[in-house]
Amino acid sequence: MLMKLGGSALVTASCAGLGIMKARNFRQHKKNLEQLRSMMVLLRGEILYARAPLAEAFWSVGNREEGPAACLFRETAARMQKQEGEPFFQIWQEESGRYGRQLLLTDRERLELQELGRHLGFLDLGMQERTIALYLERAEQSIRYYREHEREQNRLYTGLGIMGGLFLSILLC
Repeated sequence: MLMKLGGSALVTASCAGLGIMKARNFRQHKKNLEQLRSMMVLLRGEILYARAPLAEAFWSVGNREEGPAACLFRETAARMQKQEGEPFFQIWQEESGRYGRQLLLTDRERLELQELGRHLGFLDLGMQERTIALYLERAEQSIRYYREHEREQNRLYTGLGIMGGLFLSILLC
């Protein structure tokens, strides 16, 4: 009897932990999007006002922050500076795909981030500005969604974790 009770408590606690972890990932996703948005604003300034070359702009922006988004920018800049003949779009596709998972981006958000690289670096400054502005607008929509739903999603994930754990405990006993 004591073993069943202990096992039930462990199952309930582990399921509750999964729910809490999912809620934390939801909050972290929102923070990552906000950081990515602020870094894109800085990148736009580096390109338009400082007129920095793309590799230098990415390096400068990447060194101002910490975390996966900053690593994305620094790694992209490092690969561009190696000058191995890879086009920027290919480098950006690979790096944004790799770091997109660490940033907890959805498939749609990762695709939008990858598409940003299609128009950076080789078009005129006005087109690059519009490309970044379009990305910023889409990022803002995602951030707004996460802000509006953060409280209810946190409650939902936590509650489902606890209730799922209790349900499993009842089934196992």
